[in-house]
Amino acid sequence: MMSDHDRRKQISVRGIAQVENVANIKKAFNRHLHFSIIKDRNVATMRDYYFALANTVRDHLVSRWIRTQQYYYENDPKRVYYLSLEFYMGRTLSNTMMNLGIQATVDEALYQLGLDIEDLQEIEEDAGLGNGGLGRLAACFLDSMATLGIPAYGYGLRYEYGIFKQLIRDGWQVEEPDDWLRFGNPWEKARPEYMLPVNFYGKVIKDEKGKSKWVDTQLVFAMPYDTPVPGYRNNVVNTLRLWSAKAENHFHLKFFNDGDYVQAVMDRNLSENITRVLYPNDNMFIGKELRLKQQYFLVAATLQDIIRRYKSSKYGSRESIRVTFENFPEKVAIQLNDTHPSIGIPELMRLLVDVEGLEWDQAWDVCVRTFAYTNHTLLPEALERWPVSMLQTLLPRHLEIIYEINQKFMEAISTKFPGDFDRMRRMSIVEEADQFGEKRINMANLCIVASHAINGVAALHSDLLKSTTFKDFYEFFPEKFQNKTNGITPRRWLLLSNPSLADVIVEKIGEDWITNLDELKKLKEFAVEPQLLDQIRRVKAENKTRVAQFLSDEYNVDINPSSLFDVHVKRIHEYKRQLLNILHVITLYNRIKADPNIDMVPRTILYGGKAAPGYHMAKQIIRLITAVGEIVNNDPVVGDKLKVIFLENYRVSMAEKIIPAADLSEQISTAGTEASGTGNMKFMLNGALTIGTLDGANVEMAEEMGKENIFIFGMNVDEVEALQKKGYSSQEFIQKTPALKQIVEQIEGGLFTPEQPDQLRDLSNMLRYHDRFMVCADFEAYVACQDKVASVYRDQNAWSRMALLNIASTGKFSTDRTIAEYARQIWGVEPGQTSLPAPYETAEEKP
Repeated sequence: MMSDHDRRKQISVRGIAQVENVANIKKAFNRHLHFSIIKDRNVATMRDYYFALANTVRDHLVSRWIRTQQYYYENDPKRVYYLSLEFYMGRTLSNTMMNLGIQATVDEALYQLGLDIEDLQEIEEDAGLGNGGLGRLAACFLDSMATLGIPAYGYGLRYEYGIFKQLIRDGWQVEEPDDWLRFGNPWEKARPEYMLPVNFYGKVIKDEKGKSKWVDTQLVFAMPYDTPVPGYRNNVVNTLRLWSAKAENHFHLKFFNDGDYVQAVMDRNLSENITRVLYPNDNMFIGKELRLKQQYFLVAATLQDIIRRYKSSKYGSRESIRVTFENFPEKVAIQLNDTHPSIGIPELMRLLVDVEGLEWDQAWDVCVRTFAYTNHTLLPEALERWPVSMLQTLLPRHLEIIYEINQKFMEAISTKFPGDFDRMRRMSIVEEADQFGEKRINMANLCIVASHAINGVAALHSDLLKSTTFKDFYEFFPEKFQNKTNGITPRRWLLLSNPSLADVIVEKIGEDWITNLDELKKLKEFAVEPQLLDQIRRVKAENKTRVAQFLSDEYNVDINPSSLFDVHVKRIHEYKRQLLNILHVITLYNRIKADPNIDMVPRTILYGGKAAPGYHMAKQIIRLITAVGEIVNNDPVVGDKLKVIFLENYRVSMAEKIIPAADLSEQISTAGTEASGTGNMKFMLNGALTIGTLDGANVEMAEEMGKENIFIFGMNVDEVEALQKKGYSSQEFIQKTPALKQIVEQIEGGLFTPEQPDQLRDLSNMLRYHDRFMVCADFEAYVACQDKVASVYRDQNAWSRMALLNIASTGKFSTDRTIAEYARQIWGVEPGQTSLPAPYETAEEKP
């Protein structure tokens, strides 16, 4: 196998010609090592080299970044603001080099300096500012917005500790802090000159004119940190602005008078705790004050920033502020990524009414035309409902505004549906008191009432929102509801993570697919060409060999690279049904033990994902997976027929390694529970076949590739609903399915945890008595489908043809398509309007 450097060198250098050459890169690298890092080659560490390289690459971003922002200021286009509590960015270095087109040049320069670019890339910490799909989608969206030349800004929080670092100790998940900033972040730029005040607590009083004033508040400052987001080869660089909480600079005089200076300094931490840590997501809403503080902190700082930028623009300063605020939605589009930033709705109303002096109806019109809302979950327990008492204490003025919004909305319902009090109760933003006597504010209802567009993230999900979760609202506001099927950026998830496959595709159909993924359809005409199928097989084999070596090094397990790589990587949650997968693994194990000479397709089953720290059942599932792995991997009877590995601390950078090597992608959520999924798209793009239910985006994937090229099993949404209505009993399925009955009894009997037989009793009890996500009901169909998978895998030519047709059918699932739809149908922005010359070109020279 060729060396990594030679392999990368043969990858074609794509895109516009660069004036940056190897000599210039070497010179810049050495300059940064000396003047930025203040080291020489005698004492520099690999981390020093990484920072020198990052600074070198950033040099090529800066002029493009400044020029992009100048262009926006001079042309004053409508700007898009994407508000999200999570941005799961991963690593920045390699993505930036690729988008700028300097990857091959930098690689060669480092090679001449005696350094390996891959070693340096591995040193970069993942920016783990997200839990999973929602945050990673936000990151992909930023890439597409820049690549499409949309004037856009991401707004989020700069968590000092991102998603926790997961360790596996004695088979259990253990959490450690993810101190991702401990060595600094070369990609961010602090902007203290744009620091903004954010208020909490206090009370509301009326002035002499009857206007509300929020007074006696506690003040915290929001410090912005900007990260550049480069588009692909278009010289556009947008901005991700993350806010960090800072305490007031002055102390109360009382502390000095009391001589308690140290306490005064220590109390600053209470303010700065707001952005200390990312909340892990277990899809179970728990109303914690710190989380609400984080949400308000984000929107309060962001909306001030948006209004400041709007006022400073040529458009905002042309007329009186009152007049131009009527046109605010013509220059500002705000997308709420789930309900997390929804407190921004009453905050914008507060700013417009209390601060800018607009009348309520005018402010409301501005608000509705500005906001749009994306829903990401069908699980009712995941929807945010804040206690009224908490809002009363923390944000009293906002509670008043929410009550007023709700009152006017109730009047509108009463007019349209006179006397339908039950409908009013169901649709009210203010929910009736629960069993503890606590009223709650339903943030999803608030988002629907106050936005001009509401979208789901897959066709099935959007239909279910209209027919179930938000049925009443769809009947009231049918024009507001849309679908925007999720996507992934093909730059990171194919061009960057699987360059060998990208090269095969470029050789066959050219490079246009990189920014227009529909071009991959052209591959279909080669689906029977033996040479192309052989190339795809060879690329997959190389990727699998690399991962097998990685697994051997990390986990001390010898992997058969020609085995079927069966991969299930995503957050650990009951609805994602990692449990169903491991039950199939135990089925295979039992078959081998019953017949050691069984003729079966060897499998390597890889799991990865994090369980929320307080999610007991998810942690039990991890423990079952690791316990089965310990037994299977060390059983000489099993040999290399079956291996089971749990990937510790799965994250974006690991996904970039694992996904290109996968043969089979597990997308097996209970039908009607997964909003969309994006991991399914990443695997599909990299030529893995999918085993899955008709859930989320799987439905549309099957439509695109044809049902003959995907392994679909189990109940659909209607069948799940019918079984629930009938009364689902998992015990019935266990009793009538001998293989399942055997497995449940093995778990109960401690076969996999012999030192503590009762260790997983909660898991077996859940299967018997609380199988909410119908694992037992789908078990037989899943095992049968897996047998079909193994049968097809024996015919490598047929498998490769299916893989090619998967790749060729991925066009719809690019975030470029998703963002273009958002732009045209929700934001009122035309994509592709911004494409700038490189810093060394004039506008006339631009090709």
